Amino acid sequence: MARKTAYCKLNGLEMSLIVLFLLMTVVSVGLITVLSLKLDSEKQVTPEEPSPSVSPPENPYLIGVGRADCTGPVADLPMMGYANTEQTARGLHTRLFSRAFIVDDGSKRVVFITADIGMISQRLRLEVLQELKAKYGDLYRQDNVVMSGTHTHAGVGGYFQYTLFMITSKGYIKPSIQAIVSGIVKSIDIAHRNLRPGRIFINKGQLVDSNLNRSPHSYMNNPEEERNRYEFTTDKQIVIMKFTDLDGDGIGLLSWFAVHPVSMNNTNRMVSSDNLGYASYAFEQEKNIGFLPGEGPFVAGFSSSNLGDSSPNIRGPVCVNTGEKCDYLNSSCPIGGKKACIAFGPGEDMFESTRIIGENMSKKAKELYSSAKQELHGPVYGAHQWVNMTDETVPLNSTHTGQTCKPALGHSFAAGTTDGGGEFNFIQGDTDGDPFWDGIRDAILGPPSNETTACHQPKPILFSTGEMDLPLPWHPAIVDVQIITIGSLAIVAVPGEFTTMSGRRIREAVKKELEVKESFANAEVVVAGLCNIYTHYITTYEEYQIQRYEGGSTIYGPHTLSAYIQRYRGLARAIAHETIGDLPKGPEPPFFNEDKLFNQVKDPVADVAQNGTTFGDVLQQVDPVYKVGEIASVTFVAGNPRQSGDIRDKTFVTVERFHNDTNSWEIVHTDASWETRFHWIKGRPGQSQSKVEWHIPLTAQTGTYRIQHFGHYKQLTDNTATPYVGTSDAFKVTKSFYYY
Repeated sequence: MARKTAYCKLNGLEMSLIVLFLLMTVVSVGLITVLSLKLDSEKQVTPEEPSPSVSPPENPYLIGVGRADCTGPVADLPMMGYANTEQTARGLHTRLFSRAFIVDDGSKRVVFITADIGMISQRLRLEVLQELKAKYGDLYRQDNVVMSGTHTHAGVGGYFQYTLFMITSKGYIKPSIQAIVSGIVKSIDIAHRNLRPGRIFINKGQLVDSNLNRSPHSYMNNPEEERNRYEFTTDKQIVIMKFTDLDGDGIGLLSWFAVHPVSMNNTNRMVSSDNLGYASYAFEQEKNIGFLPGEGPFVAGFSSSNLGDSSPNIRGPVCVNTGEKCDYLNSSCPIGGKKACIAFGPGEDMFESTRIIGENMSKKAKELYSSAKQELHGPVYGAHQWVNMTDETVPLNSTHTGQTCKPALGHSFAAGTTDGGGEFNFIQGDTDGDPFWDGIRDAILGPPSNETTACHQPKPILFSTGEMDLPLPWHPAIVDVQIITIGSLAIVAVPGEFTTMSGRRIREAVKKELEVKESFANAEVVVAGLCNIYTHYITTYEEYQIQRYEGGSTIYGPHTLSAYIQRYRGLARAIAHETIGDLPKGPEPPFFNEDKLFNQVKDPVADVAQNGTTFGDVLQQVDPVYKVGEIASVTFVAGNPRQSGDIRDKTFVTVERFHNDTNSWEIVHTDASWETRFHWIKGRPGQSQSKVEWHIPLTAQTGTYRIQHFGHYKQLTDNTATPYVGTSDAFKVTKSFYYY
């Protein structure tokens, strides 16, 4: 009995333990469930990437993104932007990229390209479309492909077919345009191959510390009631598109913000993507962990917008010799004139200003990307026309009409801006002209006709480019107008530099036309700048009367904006009512034979190594030790960088870190990296040096490094490009000099 009683007690103990175990299990499961739900909830409210909806869109978009190098020659060629033929390239700050975004709704598709170049020229667009047609037939056409330039002033020129632009960039330069064409086409190829079902979200917000109106006197001439509707004299709105796959994983971002990429000023001699390019660089580097710049699957495009009067030099213009404010109307100084009136960015130098403005855009875009919830749905459309902008009639009221003009540039065009002043005694705000310069013009080029003079009033004409045809027309007459829509988002592709108020007016006009249809209720309209063809500036009628630089550069006269608004309203109306097929195609632009295009850039002479040296030898060696934050520098005997031919997807520079465990060198930076600078130093005929700088970031790992330079040389005895490599001594990087 004693044993049985003990047995029963044992069973009772076991039963108690079992009950206790079950209770603990239930509690544990409950806690795990609660914790799991909490984590899921936290994951949803930390919207780095949106969680996929329970029911994905029934008809998801096909989305493709692609990025490709479009860097052309980085030596000898004139840079495109400041119209200074003496500002020729002397090296590489950052590489230039084309970024392509394709959206397909199942029956139609549209393509948006943003390229790190000054602008899209008509010639460039036509050559790209020719290559796309050869590859894809009628899939990618003038009506569904938008090409936009970021407007960096630190790319090289040479991709135009009209005389004025060929003069300022020394002609039509095949290596330059071919690099851009190939880069744009390759970015589309990559996006095309990457097409997959996905989702698109949009978001917008304000960025208040990254642009300043550089022509406030012109802006203030707009109607007071119109100005009172806006808080700022520049557009502070940044709009982003977020591209994800169906699982919510991000694949791309496309953004628009109105700021001039002139943080790199007119003293710069290195090819650079400037502030918009830095924004793309910073965003992509954060997304493409472990990849070198220009590599990795995530593509971030920061595109230009209505930046005509919007400067990144937010400290504003001052007289550099006195520290006083510049003249309000003319942007000039009592001593030194307009050359002394210079606007400054937020940094200590142009490189820091570029980084700060670019970083501001990237950080704001990241915030908007993370919180984007508004999803785009519905079909995509593309509407396009060619328009003869020299012969557009616009209604002014019920009884009067206005007329666009043959192209002409005013005296203020030659004055430049506070971001980069022009030469001689030209000033902004000039409505009188100068008999001295008019006399020189008349003697060399002939005077403007009475008709053109009257049409452009109050602009005093300096160059009547629409009446100048030798050796080819100096300016275009036939211009692209285009809108693409993705769901309720409309992208207005404008052919030049719209000022702040011009952009606001065209956005408002397009939005009004679209919203007559319920499918476009609460439409979001963005202006994409410098698209498809370059036609200088587009001011409002009121701004034009002041004739600052932007007004003097509005080439089709005072009614230019009204004519564009009329045309873009027609495109928007056709999209809203689904009558795109009824739009007249318009007169096609010319495509001049290459034998009619001139090129004033000579081929580089044969390379000569300095006495007692060979190509790749080190002339100035690195120091043995550097601390983070310092600059490692090495100079090599070099060939002319143009001898390297097509430099896309290559590098002139690597910074490499030694791994003891594998006894190997790892590339940590290339010439696409922000931290590297490649300077080409031109010496006696045929002699060159390459100076490579590595601005060592504070985040650099300690260890052993080396710098390598890659190039080519050609000698008189052999016209073949021969590769060479230069290698620095190994050096240490440490957090402090007390690294022992």
